[in-house]
Amino acid sequence: MAAFQAAFLNELEKLYKKRKFSVALVISILVIIVGQLVILGVRSGFGLRGVGSLEFPVLVLSIVINTILPLFTALVTIDCFSGEFTRNLMRITLTRPVSRFKIFTAKVAAICSFIVANLLLLFLLSALAGFLFNANSATFASWSRILLAYLVSALPLFVLALLLILLANIIKNSTSVFFASVILFLAMKAAGVLLSQYAGLLMTTHLDWYKLWLADTWPWDKILRQFCLMLGYGIMLFTAGFYLFDKRDY
Repeated sequence: MAAFQAAFLNELEKLYKKRKFSVALVISILVIIVGQLVILGVRSGFGLRGVGSLEFPVLVLSIVINTILPLFTALVTIDCFSGEFTRNLMRITLTRPVSRFKIFTAKVAAICSFIVANLLLLFLLSALAGFLFNANSATFASWSRILLAYLVSALPLFVLALLLILLANIIKNSTSVFFASVILFLAMKAAGVLLSQYAGLLMTTHLDWYKLWLADTWPWDKILRQFCLMLGYGIMLFTAGFYLFDKRDY
């Protein structure tokens, strides 16, 4: 446990020194500002109500979960694996008295922590902006449900990160992995539209999982079905990713 904790803290330190979180903070703030400016412009220009303090965080989540957050996840994941392969830093990491399984798990845990931190940051910023510019009578239960929607959005991003880890262990070059991941992401999005009857099996469709948690009555059958699918994908991708990571010659 101590070895895993040291490896995990080391991976978090790497992410911090590469200023990934700082970039995410700046872009998140820009997204919130632009979103509020657009809403204020629509409200003043067309006389529309816009969105309230509760709707704005949901609007932000619906936009970033399919755009910015997958991009952040891809950049961090590729840098943790393909980036270290390219710069020959993985050899240094593997010389430490820690098993490859613990190193791999620590990297995955660091990426997951980065995703959760980004989601919480976006929630806090969007909630603050929504409250300041569109104050209304919001209850604690309403905010709790929106926070839950942000938190459950981490699960499909975890699965996406595991898919990217698998690609990073197949393809050595960071640029190639990035373009391959973008093409694969767009292909799954297109397949979800063209083959709607099979859309439920695609990982990109699960990015909208949070919508089920915003319903007045939770559809437990759909929630459980999507959870089992994501859990199955996650187990298979984690196993395949670690197998390639363990067998790779550095």
